[in-house]
Amino acid sequence: METIGSQKIWSFFDRRGCQVAKNSAVREGPGHRVGSYLELATKIAELQFLNRDHVLLFRGQGADFRNVKRNSSLKPTLFRAGRGNPDRETLATRFAALARAERILIADYAKAKLLGLERLKRHRILRWSILQHYEVCTTPLLDVTHSIRIAASFASLAETGTAFLYVLGVPNLSGAITASAEAGLQIVRLASVCPPAAVRPHIQEGYLLGEYPEMSGTEQKENYFPTRWISAGGWSQNSRSRRPRSGRTTISRR
Repeated sequence: METIGSQKIWSFFDRRGCQVAKNSAVREGPGHRVGSYLELATKIAELQFLNRDHVLLFRGQGADFRNVKRNSSLKPTLFRAGRGNPDRETLATRFAALARAERILIADYAKAKLLGLERLKRHRILRWSILQHYEVCTTPLLDVTHSIRIAASFASLAETGTAFLYVLGVPNLSGAITASAEAGLQIVRLASVCPPAAVRPHIQEGYLLGEYPEMSGTEQKENYFPTRWISAGGWSQNSRSRRPRSGRTTISRR
């Protein structure tokens, strides 16, 4: 996957304002604090204006996970472990469970006579997208959204003192699946994949990110989505309202 940080990017990643940054600086940085949702949205707008060659997608989490080098890291569920990477046996077991879930999904889809069955049979990444979005099993895909509000809501659901929002830069989106060989990335728009009866993907403006070509072997242990980061940040949570009061927002490109 292409590293955005090797290009010229603008980012908030410390107490200073928006500045040109490298990927490594953003990943290592403590983040940029914000005092309100409006301030967060305003700074993301500045990022989009300055990083105009990329579309911004967002992910909300209740914690900032760091790798062994103490850099922030985003991993799909299938490639997660306590520390480091899962071993080959664990990956083989997870991929086998994913394959079984795909077969069941196709059978249930056909039984319910839902629209898009033939397309679902042809494209494995569409099956992975539905299974990941509804948390049926682990997959090599990462959930993101086009909505700052939705990402902030997911971040605020966690029972933690601080919520984190990540901003990722992707190529221009086109159609249900955007595949970029240059960037080594696939972006799936859930609203174009799920049948009309599935309302949630449309409300959440959901997208899935995956490697291109698709990852399916046990020798591939990690997706480097941090190479797409433009920002990462967080805010302190009020236990009653669960709304952002103060916090930090980091703009990185990993």
